Amino acid sequence: MLVVFGVLSAPNSSRMGGGRMPRVAVLGASGYAGALAAHLLHRHPRFELTALTSRSDVGRRLDDLYPRYRVPLTMEELDLDRHADGLDAAVVAYPHHAAAPTVAALRERGVKVVDLSADFRLRTLSTYEQWYGAHPAPALLEDAVYGLPELGYRDSIATAQIVANPGCFPTAALLGLQPLARAGLLEDVVIDAKTGVSGAGRAATEDTHFVTVDENVVAYKVGGHRHAPEIDQELAALGARLAPVTFVPHLVPVDQGELITSYVKPSRDVTQAELNALFADAYADEPFVELADKPPGMHDVENTNICRISVHGDRHDGRVIVLAAIDNLWKGTSSQAVQNLNLMFGFPEGEGIS
Repeated sequence: MLVVFGVLSAPNSSRMGGGRMPRVAVLGASGYAGALAAHLLHRHPRFELTALTSRSDVGRRLDDLYPRYRVPLTMEELDLDRHADGLDAAVVAYPHHAAAPTVAALRERGVKVVDLSADFRLRTLSTYEQWYGAHPAPALLEDAVYGLPELGYRDSIATAQIVANPGCFPTAALLGLQPLARAGLLEDVVIDAKTGVSGAGRAATEDTHFVTVDENVVAYKVGGHRHAPEIDQELAALGARLAPVTFVPHLVPVDQGELITSYVKPSRDVTQAELNALFADAYADEPFVELADKPPGMHDVENTNICRISVHGDRHDGRVIVLAAIDNLWKGTSSQAVQNLNLMFGFPEGEGIS
């Protein structure tokens, strides 16, 4: 069974008042996520990429730092009074804690924001503080919308002023588990996650010696990864009533890509035919989800906004195995940010990323 669905579209104009396209900036463009977002927006037919900022590469052109992206703009030091003038939206590609004050300042100037950090993903302040420390802009938490359209947030994203782009691990894990959660079938979940080295970010990968990742697989943050409470939060929102998931990520020696394997103890016996019908119904109208019989691999979705899912039941141990593959830099981060921007401005959802 291979199910591939078409791209959603919504009739709209790419022009705003005054006959111009929405102007967008990428703040933090020298990192992997920011650079790819800049590339996608630079070639986007409905947005005008007007500015790139960086704290580490001021004065350098992005096509010098990342030649493959062909973005001939010079990265500047952020000056909100100048860069936010006439700006309609921004992608903020900063780490947690650094992002929130900038998001707050952009909102004061009426700029819509897609934030790639974790600063607005968790709904409750106490949960955020447990995992990240004091929040720099707690008053904005209730204004943020979780940016995973396929989880039922599409309409909310369309009217949002702040969209919290999900983490890459939660994106794949939640898309794989959503049909089971909505059906009340989750009793216990163990998630094994594998990601390419780009998931660690530019600074981390530049500091990582080749021999530590080549021909090696390493588990990390075994005691508790910050994406775990994000997964728990969204599964609960889908109606799941279960203990916190067991989540263990692994670094594998590939550039980019991500594979999630979820081991599910279902609340009752479920057949393969029922699972197939459940997933087909859940994703019948989703343009960026593919369902397949055989387990997906990272190369299947490389440089796409696609999540490819395979579900397997009828096992001797009674468990259901769900595998979900995404490109951690695309659907896991930057192309999903553009998907959210499209929704925020009423453009065809797959514009610039299909």
